[in-house]
Amino acid sequence: MISQVFILSSKGDHLIYKDFRGEAGCNVVSIFYEKVTALTGDQPPVVMTHKDLHFVHIRQGGLYWVATTTADSSPFTVIEFLNRLTALVKDYCGSLSEKSVQMNFALIYELLDEIVDYGYIQTTSSDVLKNFIQTEAVSSRPFSLFDLSNVGLFGAETQQSKVAPSSAATRPIQSSREQGGKSEIFVDVIERMSVVIGSNGVLMKADVEGEIRVKCYMPSCSEMRIGLNEEFSIGKSQLRGYGAAVRVDECSFHQAVKLDEFDSHRILRLCPSQGEQTVMQYQLADDLPSAPPFRLFPTIERDSGGRLLMYLKLRCDLPPKSAAINVSATIPVPKGSVSLSQELSSPDQSAELKPQSRAVVWQIARFPGGTQLSALFKLEVSGLSSASMLEVGPVGLSFELPKFTSTGLQIRFLRLSPIQPGPSQRWVRYVTHSDSYSIRI
Repeated sequence: MISQVFILSSKGDHLIYKDFRGEAGCNVVSIFYEKVTALTGDQPPVVMTHKDLHFVHIRQGGLYWVATTTADSSPFTVIEFLNRLTALVKDYCGSLSEKSVQMNFALIYELLDEIVDYGYIQTTSSDVLKNFIQTEAVSSRPFSLFDLSNVGLFGAETQQSKVAPSSAATRPIQSSREQGGKSEIFVDVIERMSVVIGSNGVLMKADVEGEIRVKCYMPSCSEMRIGLNEEFSIGKSQLRGYGAAVRVDECSFHQAVKLDEFDSHRILRLCPSQGEQTVMQYQLADDLPSAPPFRLFPTIERDSGGRLLMYLKLRCDLPPKSAAINVSATIPVPKGSVSLSQELSSPDQSAELKPQSRAVVWQIARFPGGTQLSALFKLEVSGLSSASMLEVGPVGLSFELPKFTSTGLQIRFLRLSPIQPGPSQRWVRYVTHSDSYSIRI
C-alpha cells in the first residue's frame, strides 16, 4: 500500500506530488530531501524511515522518484513499482529529465491516477493504459538547425537520412501530429563491460552483462520474430554449429517471449506492446571472445625538480573501422597535488586536475580502433615521496562503443507478421558501455 508518490529534482525542487491516502503531512517531501542530503557518500540507502513512515526511492534521469508507505509493505514491491513508473513516464514523455517532467506534469498526474487507486497498484501495463490516457505528450527537444542536415535539395532524402539518429527512440509512444505518426520499432543490443587488468597487463577479470531491448511505436503488431546468431549457445556444454561460437553463461527471457523456435533455430517470438521492454538478458564471465578494447602502458617517475611525471600510452584494440566515443580516463593522484601541466598527442583531447576527488581526468571525444594516444602529465605535489607515489592509480576508464558487442551477439533478422499496412521502419542498434573498467598501475 502506497501513501504518497513524489518526484524531486537533484536540487530538491518539487516536480510531482500525489497523496493517495492522506496519512502523512505535506512536509514529508522536505523531510525526505533533508535525510538524503545529510547522508555521506554517493549512494544513500534505498529505504529510509522517519518515525512510522517509510521512504523508498530510486534515482533515474537525475531525479528522485519516491514512494512513502506507513504499512509493512514489501520494499521490493515498491522498488519494482517505481522502476515501472519511470519506464512508463519515459514511454509516454519520450525521455526522463527535469524538463520533460515539468512540461508533461498533467500527463504524469493522469498516469498516476490510472496506476494507483487509494494506495493500491492497479496496473503498469502500457497496453491497458493506452485506452485511458488522453493527454498528449509535449516534446522537450529544442529545435536545431542540425536536424536539417539530413534533408537534401527540395526536401529529398539523403543517404545519411537512412540511418536512425541516437535520439530517434526518445519520443513518446503516443505520436503527435507534428511527429507524423511514424510506425517504427527499435531493437537495441546493449552490453555493459566490467574489466580488471593487472599491473603486468594480464587480464584478471572480464564480465559482460547484456540485454536485448525492444521499443515499439506501432499501434498494433501481432507478432515479431527476432533471429539471433545460429551459433549462439548457453553454457559450455551447449556449443552449436561449426563457426565461431557466440557463448553466454546465463540467459533469461521476458515472460511474453515464446521459445518454441529458440532451441532449434535461435528465434525469439513475441507480441510487443507499445513502449520499451527488455525481452532478453544474458551474462558472460571471464571468457571474452576477443581482447579487451583498451590497453594502458604507464610510466610513473619523479623528475629532478621534484615533480611527479606520468607518461601514459593508451591503445584502442578495436577493429580499424570501429571507434570508441566519450572516452574518459580517471587517474587517482597523491594528496597535496597542486597544479598540472600537460602534453597531449592530439588536439581533440583534454585533461584537468580535480583536487577534490584527487584525480586527473583525461578525456577523448573519439578514439578510432587500431590507434594509440599518449599524454604526459607533470604534477606539482607538496611533500612528494616514494610512498606517496604509490597512491597513483588504478586508472578507471569509461567509454561507449557504438555498433559493437563484446560477446559477438548479432541480430540475423527482424520480421513482423502479418506485414504492417503502410510504411514502417525497423532499426537494429548495438552499443557497449563500460560498467567498471579498471587498469592497475
